[in-house]
Amino acid sequence: MGDSAYSFSLTTFSRTGKLLQIEYALNAVANGRTSLGICAKDGVVIATDKKLSSTLVDTDQVSKVAAINDGSGFVYSGLGPDYRVLVRKARKSSQSYFLEYREPKPVSQLVKSTASVMQEYTQSGGVRPFGVSLLVAGVDADKTPRLYQVDPSGAYFAWKATAIGKNYVNAKNFLEKRYQDDMELEDAIHTALLTLREGFEGEMTNDNIEVGIVSANDGKFRVLTPEQVQDYLDEAN
Repeated sequence: MGDSAYSFSLTTFSRTGKLLQIEYALNAVANGRTSLGICAKDGVVIATDKKLSSTLVDTDQVSKVAAINDGSGFVYSGLGPDYRVLVRKARKSSQSYFLEYREPKPVSQLVKSTASVMQEYTQSGGVRPFGVSLLVAGVDADKTPRLYQVDPSGAYFAWKATAIGKNYVNAKNFLEKRYQDDMELEDAIHTALLTLREGFEGEMTNDNIEVGIVSANDGKFRVLTPEQVQDYLDEAN
């Protein structure tokens, strides 16, 4: 009996020790558009390819980078509807934390609570794993920039720089060559755009690229406007 006999069971391990529904969720991530993050010494940048299948879609209404609270944000590769559910849950938990403690939820706590939600969906009946991987960017209260990756299994990792999605292997290789420990946020933004360009199909414009940054100076997460993205693209040319 091969692994296919276990492929429809969410909670049964195959003979090789895998939960195949998790494997399928990771395949959904691998087929998604490339997203990446870079943790600089004074902030974090997350960027993504949001190129759409049709030019008729209004790109202004499509957003892959989302602010969770004042100091942190998400970007994803995989299934958009699943991502919206996680964003909503993360915002709710962040608001509950703030109401109780009167301070923003630390990035590590935000990651752990989101990972717990994703892990719960790997062992509950009547549901399936989330078909997304997340990159979480934020700044802690001590002004330390943080970058995490959360996978459908609920596993999470801290990174200096990483990539997820369709072209993640080439993007990671490029980041390994370009990343430096003393990199500043402005350099990280340029490096992020250069990395996306490595595997980009067609021309990169401010309509099909989305960038979010959080600076250690003010601790605020924000999504760059199309005009700001265009300025960085012009400088990269």
